[in-house]
Amino acid sequence: MDVLVRSQEGVPAHPVERSQDAFVQVLIGPEDGTVHALVRRFTLLPGGRIPRHKHPTVQHQQYVISGRVRVGVGTEVRELKAGDALLIPPDTPHWYENPNDEPVSFLCIIPRTSGYATLWLDD
Repeated sequence: MDVLVRSQEGVPAHPVERSQDAFVQVLIGPEDGTVHALVRRFTLLPGGRIPRHKHPTVQHQQYVISGRVRVGVGTEVRELKAGDALLIPPDTPHWYENPNDEPVSFLCIIPRTSGYATLWLDD
C-alpha cells in the first residue's frame, strides 16, 4: 500500500442522514485500502444537529478540531471544545448539536467493518 496524503478540501461533504445542517467527509476509507479504521470529518453549522441514534456493534473515537459542540451520550450531556476527545462505546445512544454561532468540526474514527448499522432513536 502506498502512503496517502489527502486534503479535506478535496473531499466532498455529504449531508448526514436525518440531520440538520450537518455534513460528513470520508477522509480515509475502504476505497483507500484501509485495513483497520475509517477517518471521517463531521461539520455542524450553527444550529446544526444530528438526532439521537446508536450503532449496536461500533465504537466511536472522536476528536474536536474546531468550535464547540454539545453531545448527549447515554444519559449524560457534555460540552466539548477544540482539543477534546470522546469515546462512545458500542450500542450507546448519542446525539450532537451546535447551539453556537460558529461551525464545529470533529474527527470520528470507527473500525472498518462489514456491518455498520445506525439505529435512529428519535423521529
